[in-house]
Amino acid sequence: MPTATLTTLTLALTGCGGDEQQREYTIPSTLCGTAVDRDTLAPFLPPGHKITVKDKSYSGAKGCQVTVDNKLIFTTNQLWLEEGNTTAFVAARQSLDIPGHSAESGRFRYSGYEAFGKTRGCVDTKYKQELYATMQASGSKHRDAEAMKRLIISYTKEVEKSPECTAGAL
Repeated sequence: MPTATLTTLTLALTGCGGDEQQREYTIPSTLCGTAVDRDTLAPFLPPGHKITVKDKSYSGAKGCQVTVDNKLIFTTNQLWLEEGNTTAFVAARQSLDIPGHSAESGRFRYSGYEAFGKTRGCVDTKYKQELYATMQASGSKHRDAEAMKRLIISYTKEVEKSPECTAGAL
């Protein structure tokens, strides 16, 4: 009898999880040519069938949009701004909310779903501009400040190694 009860309980529990959606797409390792930490990005991406990563660049900025089943979930930007700005200034202009956390003496600002970073050594001397990186998971239900911190730090380091860093204003 105990074995039959255990089997019934196992089947009942298994049946409850059958309605959960799963990811039927592969999490990207790059977003519009810039490497991203897949493991840290994954929780911000919802279950779904199809992921699309689109370049949304314009003059002075390299933008990227991530949609899942035609819903905008995540965006990244690499912005050239006048020298002398701070990450707090950039966050105040670009943020949907006020990012309450900072790291590396304010070089990075982040919240549970947004992050902003200032690159090192990415300066356009002709136009006197510096390169900033932004990430926003505004379409995601997931909120995790520590994950956003890890994402923006690793993403900004990848931007610093990219051609955009040395190419000057776009």
